[in-house]
Amino acid sequence: MKLFAFLLTSFATVTFAQSPPETASITIGGKKITINYSAPSVRGRKIFGPGGLLSNDPTYPAWRAGANSATAFHTDANLDIGGVNVPKGDYTLYCWVKDPDAWELIVNKETGQWGLTYNASKDLGRVRMTMSKPPSVIEMMKYTVTDQGSGNVKLQLEWERHIGSVIMTVK
Repeated sequence: MKLFAFLLTSFATVTFAQSPPETASITIGGKKITINYSAPSVRGRKIFGPGGLLSNDPTYPAWRAGANSATAFHTDANLDIGGVNVPKGDYTLYCWVKDPDAWELIVNKETGQWGLTYNASKDLGRVRMTMSKPPSVIEMMKYTVTDQGSGNVKLQLEWERHIGSVIMTVK
């Protein structure tokens, strides 16, 4: 029994170490916006497009926008994200990546699920992301949230050879 527990713990440590937990957060006008996610690495794999790693997920072309558990999004403020009204509260973020060069951010009302489940009927809305290409491969996936002034926050998701961003406005 001790050997089984040791092996299970070792497997879990290696699995989660490959996609460590990360947080991106910002406070605007006393209101906090937080993204909790697990950050996968490319490790020489093709990620996006036909035959890419994500195309094997049962939720494809909806991607959990991270690894392990679905990406958690919390806002203390009411937001406008590209025309989608997002009341303060807790959500899950996904990305629609059918076209690797034209992502859509999905704000979903279901929370707490493992990353390989997705219920489109719970979508609050979808927003087309502004796409760009980095100068080199981004090995570890990364979210950033930055103050753009006047109550605007830029949410940016970077991984592999893709950068997607969207502006959120604090109401």
